[in-house]
Amino acid sequence: MNQAYLYDAIRTPFGKLGGALSGHRPDDLAAHVVREIVARAPQLDPETIDESVFGNANGAGEENRNVARMATLLAGLPTSLPGTTMNRLCGSSLDASIAAARQVATGDADLVLVGGVESMSRAPWVLPKTERPFPMNNLELANTTLGWRLVNPAMPKEWTVSLGEATEQLREKYQINREDQDRFAAASHQLAAAAWDAGKYGNLVVSVPPASKRGTELTRDETVRPDSTPETLGGLRTVFRPAETGTVTAGNASPMNDGASAAFIGSERGGQLLGKDPIARIVSNGAFALDPQYFGFAPVDAANKALAKAGLTWSDIAAVELNEAFAAQSLACVRAWDIDEAIVNAWGGAIAIGHPLGASGLRILGTLARRLQESGERYGVAAICIGVGQGLAVVIENVNATA
Repeated sequence: MNQAYLYDAIRTPFGKLGGALSGHRPDDLAAHVVREIVARAPQLDPETIDESVFGNANGAGEENRNVARMATLLAGLPTSLPGTTMNRLCGSSLDASIAAARQVATGDADLVLVGGVESMSRAPWVLPKTERPFPMNNLELANTTLGWRLVNPAMPKEWTVSLGEATEQLREKYQINREDQDRFAAASHQLAAAAWDAGKYGNLVVSVPPASKRGTELTRDETVRPDSTPETLGGLRTVFRPAETGTVTAGNASPMNDGASAAFIGSERGGQLLGKDPIARIVSNGAFALDPQYFGFAPVDAANKALAKAGLTWSDIAAVELNEAFAAQSLACVRAWDIDEAIVNAWGGAIAIGHPLGASGLRILGTLARRLQESGERYGVAAICIGVGQGLAVVIENVNATA
């Protein structure tokens, strides 16, 4: 089996719902990161890229018809480059990375262009077709932005609760209180702001020009609030339950966002084609599934499986990037792993940075690789929870580790 390496990873700044990126089609955002990452490898002949694999969770709007293929065509890459789009909801682009690493490991590819994209601002409303022509009853539009829609009535009701209600059930099960959630969320904003100010995202984030003459260039994540504190977040109202029984608020949950990410994963020969040295080696991966309402806890066993495949334990892990869908589920995972919270999302997490579903998995993988590169430490874990009760994780190794 060939070794699979991560050679480069970038993303756009993540825009807020209805914000600076809402004027951009998702396929255009995907094309933007494709152009940018190819431009960072001037030695590369695009004809030598074997495959493109993108993650996308929606697929119901302007990103339809296989956004991986659309992105490379819009970016001006050769029409001979194949493309496929994967949908594992929030884990889609991490899944795309896993698929690319498998292609490299088996010798099917030397160089794969990986990406992920989501525009939650532009996700459409959909109108289901009627079972008979010319119905006289009213029809209801379904919002495809987030969560369950057009639910099959055969699904048990406990599985199809909202993501927020599911998180309330999870935090009850694992006894996560409101105060700890708000503390964790405030830290996410403060760490993200500090990382931006220190220039840590300089090599990871590529700006996006305005969509129109009246727009502005987006250079920084739009939902980071540096002034967040546990006290200010503690004053927000609960969203999914009354204050007497609820703890989940807009402040301790990830926002809805727009954004795109891209990476190159390849063999040693792929690095020669790129003219780049690897950042990290893809060591192993793990997937896990459980009852849908406990989706937030699925990263626990996904990461444990990935570590077991790698022959590692949590004592070997120096850095963790865990996508923060909600503070409550993040805390449940960190406590189940029994690891130091300080090694988790040291440059901020999704509560601050945002969670454009299809782009998030690759965001955490790229950030993890750059964190290890900066620290000189060896092993890290990227993990993400996925709606409908799944989790994914990837273990990587810093190929130039000094610690």
